[in-house]
Amino acid sequence: MSVAPKKIAVVLAGCGVFDGSEIHEAVCTLLNLAANGAAYQCFAPDAPQPTVIDHRRKTPAVGESRNMLTEAARIARGNIKSLDEFKPEDFDAVIFPGGQGAAKNLCNFALSGAAAEVRPDVKKVLTDAYGAGLPIGAICIAPALVALALGHHGITLTIGNDAATAAEIEKTGARHQVCETEGVCVDEQHRIVSTPAYMLASSVAEVNAGIARLVKEILRMC
Repeated sequence: MSVAPKKIAVVLAGCGVFDGSEIHEAVCTLLNLAANGAAYQCFAPDAPQPTVIDHRRKTPAVGESRNMLTEAARIARGNIKSLDEFKPEDFDAVIFPGGQGAAKNLCNFALSGAAAEVRPDVKKVLTDAYGAGLPIGAICIAPALVALALGHHGITLTIGNDAATAAEIEKTGARHQVCETEGVCVDEQHRIVSTPAYMLASSVAEVNAGIARLVKEILRMC
């Protein structure tokens, strides 16, 4: 008798490190899920990005407007749904890749730190997933997003070793754990796994090593 593959929701925030989801991190997440026999469904908010960045010049693209769902569809090859379609009963876990979109689009941590607000649809996904006991993965700066929504539960996570960012995370009630580039922080009690990725990494190989471990831990918890 065959066993159905674990199904993982992957929440994206656009396309591109400076104003959306970090492409290497998102692709490594999808690759490692597939390599471990899991199925996945990508989601993103169907809403405009607060800012658009010219990734060649690394400056604001004045006058441009982009939709997070439309942009994230580039990574998902069109197989993507609006975040308001997420139902926790349909999935075994949720993973949030990083990129500045996690801290600018899904919340405004990049601007306001611990005083930031999480988009209501994103907060609902996090609180519903946590309430249903689904494992939650967070990559790069995405743990700050998770801390904003769930820090009051006393969760433990990592963004690597940046003291200032860690201090803001701990203001939410979450605990920060220093972690090496290719390592993972596993909070067994709260079923949360995080890895620093490009918060520390200098290559996609290092990013992939951490994400490979995160995916394996997430699937173990499912």
